[in-house]
Amino acid sequence: MANSVELVGVTKTFGSKPAVDRLDLAVPEGAVYGFVGPNGSGKTTTLRLMLRIFQPDAGRVIVLGSDRGTVADDRLGYLPEERGLYKRLTVVDEIMYFARLKGFTQCRAAVHQWLDRLGAGSWAGQRVEALSKGMAQKVQFIIAVIANPKLVILDEPLAGLDPVNMEVLKEAILSLRAGGTTVVLSTHDMAMAEELCDSILMIFEGRKVLDGSLAEIRSQHPENRIRVRLAGDARLPADLQGVSAVHDANGFQVLDLVDRGDPQMILRQLASSTGLEHFEVMRPTLHDIFVKIARPVGP
Repeated sequence: MANSVELVGVTKTFGSKPAVDRLDLAVPEGAVYGFVGPNGSGKTTTLRLMLRIFQPDAGRVIVLGSDRGTVADDRLGYLPEERGLYKRLTVVDEIMYFARLKGFTQCRAAVHQWLDRLGAGSWAGQRVEALSKGMAQKVQFIIAVIANPKLVILDEPLAGLDPVNMEVLKEAILSLRAGGTTVVLSTHDMAMAEELCDSILMIFEGRKVLDGSLAEIRSQHPENRIRVRLAGDARLPADLQGVSAVHDANGFQVLDLVDRGDPQMILRQLASSTGLEHFEVMRPTLHDIFVKIARPVGP
């Protein structure tokens, strides 16, 4: 499979501290590629390297087959985290202005199609200054995608949206992928990353710490916990081997296993000594893994 973006050994330093340190990544063509990490981890710097706002101090940044140029070309769309629109323009004129900057001159019909699709058709003739935050965000999303980019970079596209509008934009993002557009999605919302992304990269202190599908990432960070529910008045055996702690949780009991504890051994012990209604090896969420990696270490 071809890649829309590749970074090979990329370093970018500001002052004495590298914001990005020998970073390698590959964004497959036609995928939704999640980009996560705590504040100050180097995510924004990496996105700006892809956009050629920054040039690397070392390594290669290859975007849509080229590692040359000083600005991103018209095949790329970008939704920045810092929103910015011309407030005195009408919604239609605003989107058409940016579409024409990208070379999409006969764009009026497409503009109205996107507005209708995102539930914003009735606002077409309104000035941007009259829009709610959520509606303005839809307009900026349309601006990023109106010229049918081959690659679109979305930085926190759902931040601050209500649940209904979140679902509208999620569907729009998945439709971009279905149409062959590659999407780089930067977010702090781990649940959204799990839901939308084919692959996920986590950067921490300028370095890559996770990269792969959610299943691959989970396999690298197995969770040593089991959730059980016992039948009736049954109780856990007092001499249960391989368990370091037990917690009550909403009608279940969560068992923390010792290092390299064997869930099958726990299951055999429970099945032979008590009534068991539910037994589940808990899978770590991306949120759990994120916190485990990024949590500050105490003194």
